[in-house]
Amino acid sequence: MTRFKHTHRDVKLIMVSRGVRAFAFSYLNVVFSIYLDSLGYSTVMIGMVHSVAYISGALLTALWGVLSDHYGRTKILMLLAVLTIVSNTIFIFFSQLVFILLAVVIANVGSGGSAGGGQGGGPFNPVEQALLAEKCNPENRNQIFSTNSFVGSVMGSLGALMSGLPQHLQQNRGWEPVLSYKPLFLLTILFTVGLLFVYRAIAEEHRPRQRERKISRQSGMFVTKMSLLGVLDNMGAGLIGPLVSYWFFLRFGVELKSLGLMFFLSYIFAALSFLAAPVIARRIGVVRTMVFSHAIASGLNLFIAFAPTFFLAGLVLVVRSFLAYMDNPLRESFTMAMVKSEERGSAAGMTNLARIVPFGVSPTISAYLMQ
Repeated sequence: MTRFKHTHRDVKLIMVSRGVRAFAFSYLNVVFSIYLDSLGYSTVMIGMVHSVAYISGALLTALWGVLSDHYGRTKILMLLAVLTIVSNTIFIFFSQLVFILLAVVIANVGSGGSAGGGQGGGPFNPVEQALLAEKCNPENRNQIFSTNSFVGSVMGSLGALMSGLPQHLQQNRGWEPVLSYKPLFLLTILFTVGLLFVYRAIAEEHRPRQRERKISRQSGMFVTKMSLLGVLDNMGAGLIGPLVSYWFFLRFGVELKSLGLMFFLSYIFAALSFLAAPVIARRIGVVRTMVFSHAIASGLNLFIAFAPTFFLAGLVLVVRSFLAYMDNPLRESFTMAMVKSEERGSAAGMTNLARIVPFGVSPTISAYLMQ
């Protein structure tokens, strides 16, 4: 811990904001599909809503990254916080499909998955990565990014436990099913209001990138390679991640409290992997760490699909979480190290776009198969 004794104040604020967002988006992503089910939407329609969330999220994530390079990262973070408030307000007062789609486009609820690894990234992610990279040096960048992911995953694990609130309100307070989900949206609004003050406290020496300048050729080639890798990496993951909580709900008929506990453990294991990632990377290299962890995690997906009981499927999911997300902070840190400071928001936005695109169609396909 001594290496963090002199950590930049703004790094700590960024980690606080990541933790708060992860707490809120974690319980939202666990219950979101089940909430839509309680509204009467079909499985295929729920999959289509997730597809819209991912496609719009991919495009807007890239846009916010570019705009953050031009207009300032803290300004864009504050704008995203306001949009999150608007989105959750829509969820509280409206249940028609057009409003559901509008809300998921605005703040990308439903595009965070729920299999572990820390929530609260989404459209904030490229902007946050660029800002975080400014506040650390090459020697501690991997460690800072890993710690940031660790904070997000730990807070996400606690947030997952909150997903049992609707069930508690229904069973012990007599609330109607649809109404029992509304407090979660209200809680997210309150958390996000607090984030506005956190973002205002972050100092930024903004040097806007000249509009007539394009991203440099060297950075462009690197971003293209990372983007292609992201598309290939997430082709199969898109069929699994977005609706995993809903699949457990339909496959085993488990309660929200049980799902919350499973994802709590999933996030805890992912958090431990974020601490282990820089240590392993120093021993075998960043690329090998990314390849080996993903290969083993992909194999474990087969065991989840054919597991006969909720306990066995959940156990494999939890173990898989230690491997599936280990590369996240390493990849983010590596990307920030390979591009110019004034291009970091754009680079992070484009690489995130490529990683999210495969999720755009996959939820609709997987929902059709789940019928």
